[in-house]
Amino acid sequence: MGEHLFERLACERGITVEEMRGIISARIERGWNDPDGEKRAQWRRIPCAGEIPTPDEWLKYVVEKLETEGREDLLRWYPNL
Repeated sequence: MGEHLFERLACERGITVEEMRGIISARIERGWNDPDGEKRAQWRRIPCAGEIPTPDEWLKYVVEKLETEGREDLLRWYPNL
């Protein structure tokens, strides 16, 4: 699931999958360390095996959250999820 989405996002931006993962990782890190405690707490709800979520852990969390909230319609733009 994740690799396909990351490939699509990278292709749309004309960058490599590694660059796309780097962009997502940087965004996760910014959120993880956000000065706003409420925003930081939202990011820290993402389950992760290490100290900070990986792009794959972030994607799994987002997809599961959308499914739990009945918002699968937001995932339909990408049929392979």
